Amino acid sequence: MEITLLKLLLAHLLGDFFFQPNSWVLEKEKKKLKSFKLYWHVLIHVALVFLVFLSMGVWKIALAIGVTHFVIDSIKLIYQRPKTKRLWFFMDQVLHILVILACWINYSQPDFSIFFINQHKIWVLVVGALVLTSPTAVIIKMIIAKWLPAGDGKATSSLQEAGRYIGMLERLLIFLFVCTHHFEAVGFLLAAKSIFRFGDLKDAHDIKLTEYVLIGTLLSFGLALLVAMAAASL
Repeated sequence: MEITLLKLLLAHLLGDFFFQPNSWVLEKEKKKLKSFKLYWHVLIHVALVFLVFLSMGVWKIALAIGVTHFVIDSIKLIYQRPKTKRLWFFMDQVLHILVILACWINYSQPDFSIFFINQHKIWVLVVGALVLTSPTAVIIKMIIAKWLPAGDGKATSSLQEAGRYIGMLERLLIFLFVCTHHFEAVGFLLAAKSIFRFGDLKDAHDIKLTEYVLIGTLLSFGLALLVAMAAASL
């Protein structure tokens, strides 16, 4: 990765996650544009740009990042609500990264092309990864539906849809491990999940639940391995 882009990303990470105490975040959310911490936060980002480059010649980049950072953070503080806090966090970070990319392109004039997206392998990997998310979750649910233990539909202490997302994450990890030829990591992942699941299943004293979870896990791992190996071979 180009050194200029790395320096800009480093400045952003330091400014947003290392040099911004939680007390500043809370004060900004409470006082919004009246909080002096907002302005200190922006000034720190500007100072960090000069620091990572060790040059005053990047003042245009520092100014652009400072102004846009203030605007983005101000919009976030004004329109953010408790229910939309997580959404605004990710939107805020995406916008900051886009500004950094724009500054890098304008400053370095990098020679790159987007034609790589037409490569066959890229599309195979994208399709394979997407197949292992919601489509595979639905397929597994349909296959094991007839073995669903009685009373499973009742409220439990489990997080809402946690199992679905855990399954998608584990399949994507398997896809990554197989495509990068790290098959040993697949075994580690299966062992780790077995250890975490063992306590729950042992306490449940329910053979049907144990078999249900085992079938679902093996289906999830099996389908992930099949899709990953197919994608790696194409």
